[in-house]
Amino acid sequence: MDLILWRHADAADGQPDLARPLTEKGHMQARDMAHWLESRLPQDLRILVSPALRAQETARALQREFETDDAIAVGQPASAILSASGWPDAGQAVLIVGHQPTLGELAAQLLAGRTSAWHLAKGAVWWIRHRRRGDRAEVILRLAIAPDEL
Repeated sequence: MDLILWRHADAADGQPDLARPLTEKGHMQARDMAHWLESRLPQDLRILVSPALRAQETARALQREFETDDAIAVGQPASAILSASGWPDAGQAVLIVGHQPTLGELAAQLLAGRTSAWHLAKGAVWWIRHRRRGDRAEVILRLAIAPDEL
């Protein structure tokens, strides 16, 4: 199973938190990352997105259907995202468009086996794969890329 973590792009400051839109820079980050991802993503991809406006706007840049899921919302634990995604046994790749610090904590848990405060840059994508090799399960970081590296 592939689990793709995409942190929302740069967003405006303000309140209420859930209504913060992307900045002009954020729209550009989302568009550039979506363009880069499009040829690399599987067609049967399931996309789960936080209800926060900034995450919704980031996901829309892909121009694919997605599901809004409260398990991806600001402040939810990494375990909620894992449960919503079906990790590690979902029958398809899952893209999560969400928030820090949860995405960083989730990446640390999956890749290092412990909770830690890893940082994903705004608009960055971390692509994590789970696979079986005989009796052994492996978790592999396929890529980690920020929008300014595209």
